[in-house]
Amino acid sequence: MALEVMARADMPIPLDMVFRVEPGELLALVGHSGSGKTTLLRTIAGLWQPSVARVTVNGATWLDTAARIELPTHRRRVGIVFQNYALFPHMTAAQNVMAATDRPDAVEAARILDLVNLHGLADQKPAQLSGGQQQRVAVARALARKPQTLLLDEPFSAVDRATREKLYAEIIELRRHLAMPVVLVTHDMNEAQLLADRMVVIEKGQVVREGTTAEVMADPAALRAMGIREVAAMLPAVVAAHEDDGLTRLDAPTGPLFLPGIDSAPGTALRVRIMAHDVILSRRRPEGLSAQNIIAGTVTRVMPGTGPGVMVHIDVGGHEVLARITRRAAAQMDLRSGEIVHAILKSMSVARDHVARTPDARKIER
Repeated sequence: MALEVMARADMPIPLDMVFRVEPGELLALVGHSGSGKTTLLRTIAGLWQPSVARVTVNGATWLDTAARIELPTHRRRVGIVFQNYALFPHMTAAQNVMAATDRPDAVEAARILDLVNLHGLADQKPAQLSGGQQQRVAVARALARKPQTLLLDEPFSAVDRATREKLYAEIIELRRHLAMPVVLVTHDMNEAQLLADRMVVIEKGQVVREGTTAEVMADPAALRAMGIREVAAMLPAVVAAHEDDGLTRLDAPTGPLFLPGIDSAPGTALRVRIMAHDVILSRRRPEGLSAQNIIAGTVTRVMPGTGPGVMVHIDVGGHEVLARITRRAAAQMDLRSGEIVHAILKSMSVARDHVARTPDARKIER
């Protein structure tokens, strides 16, 4: 049930895009405001038609301008979650869910609300729910359509940071039950790296880079498009133990990592986002530091930027750590490919919302 999209247009913004999303995969469309992300979602959903376009799901054609095929939105099995929820204020949560179906079923609505952790709230109206709960109702309503593809348009931008952390965890858990392609539109690189299997970086309606996090972070053009301060590495890790002093010890390819207390049981698989500007490098293993995480690795390349900085790529157990340092520091350290360095990371520099459970790649067909 792969989703394939091709779209070209001159207005309202230049657009020249081709991408594919596999069943059960979450693809993030990442780019600044006005880059064309939401326009692509509207194309998939049938809310806008480019001058040249083709959209197919599982081999079925939803849109083909060359063949003059254009299924209206109501005939496309697509679920959409908007950033402003778009719930009917006079309806209960269950009624909002049932409104998305051809055959309203209260039992099925309750089941889907349970799936998004809203058990017992079926009779509540939107005004009686928190922002996070309203967003869960919006997700439940999208799933009630039994969609062949799920579209998420900046779905977490309207909630606070604490709620966003919970919603990240719930989306990851929800994906265990889904087998359709999922497209997430976001300008938040943290969100994209934590939730997505792959990402497409878009600038002015064109693909700058498509690939995994590691592939995107190795591309200078993608880094410029995203903004250098967003550059980060993603490391897989497993919760090993919760220490008495409030730190959590993780087992990672880099060795043990100590981070502020994580609310996950030992054995939980995680993704940890490490910002490049938070990493300090040393040629020798330092002693007497307050930083708890000292990671030994091998320099694979040093990429100069357009300003005073360079990006150092470091291989650690087959995974990559990134460090953004000055040209002067790189020259003083004489950093070259093949050199051993130690990456230093303060435990407190990793934000709570930069850690998330690992999505399960195996899904169950709805």
